[in-house]
Amino acid sequence: MVLQRVSLVTIGCFDLPRVRKFYNDLGWEETDHGYVDYAVFKTAGVLLSLYSIEKLAKDSGLAIQPFENTFKGITLAINVDKPEQVDSTIEHVKKIGGKVLSEPNEASSGFKAASFADVENNIWEVAYNPDSTFDERGAMLTI
Repeated sequence: MVLQRVSLVTIGCFDLPRVRKFYNDLGWEETDHGYVDYAVFKTAGVLLSLYSIEKLAKDSGLAIQPFENTFKGITLAINVDKPEQVDSTIEHVKKIGGKVLSEPNEASSGFKAASFADVENNIWEVAYNPDSTFDERGAMLTI
């Protein structure tokens, strides 16, 4: 049996300093576990790390696809506590040069979401779901 747990998500970066700056500009703080070519950010649920895509590909034995206008087959999410946090998050992303893919929109159920891409087209959804619950650290318990 494999533990049903996600502890660390690593984004492979073509230009790690540029991507690192983007996440720092989001206001995210790095942990003390990073170094010049590796960054680690503590989030509510998992650690998010940034590492060279070339080194990750070498370890995997798989080919690298270019990031320009390419969907990487994964999206990440920031689930927020209040619907207005979707708006404020997207406004902040715009200020720091992120690419807004969809503006905030609200469904009749109260669900509100928007999406953006970082400087290397890693896609993030920002979502408010009135039925979601979080623990005291902000980690999502239910969707």
